[in-house]
Amino acid sequence: MTDGKRTVGEMTRLIERASSGERGAFDRIFEILYPDLRNIAHRRLSLNARNGSMDTTALVNECYLKLVQRESLKPSDRAHFLGYAASVMRSIIVDAARHSRATKRGGDQQHVTLDTGVAESLAHPADEIIDVDGALEQLGRINERLVRVVEMRYFGGLRDSEIAQALGLTERTVQRDWERARLLLAHALRN
Repeated sequence: MTDGKRTVGEMTRLIERASSGERGAFDRIFEILYPDLRNIAHRRLSLNARNGSMDTTALVNECYLKLVQRESLKPSDRAHFLGYAASVMRSIIVDAARHSRATKRGGDQQHVTLDTGVAESLAHPADEIIDVDGALEQLGRINERLVRVVEMRYFGGLRDSEIAQALGLTERTVQRDWERARLLLAHALRN
């Protein structure tokens, strides 16, 4: 479907059907948005290229499986659906980072202390992701909307216009929220 109006009309009908619980409509939405979701996943994973524990296809497929399990998923439009996907991608990425950190630290293996601090001084990508997730949890106690903006932008790779549409805000409000969230997160991550 190369005709944008036809795609928008089809998407609107599909979202209405998916909101009423029709699984086939949900699958078709995912199929249409698959290239967008792959781009989002690729952008997010490329931000942390050192973490090779997950690839784009795996992230998108895992996202699909988790979205299908959410019975309360009732998207109102394309951006709202992508917002849901961003939230799910966050949980997948954080879970993968936690698993990676546990593996890095030996999981169930017996720990051996090294005399040099070299191993601990090397930054690990999973640590950054987990730290950001923890800071987001703190931020959520202050302002949940800021968390949604960060989630959609950092974990979902959405543009300000898409975030604004999904949250029913203006782009300028999203930009202000992003700046405020960045300041609060930077403060939380320093402590």
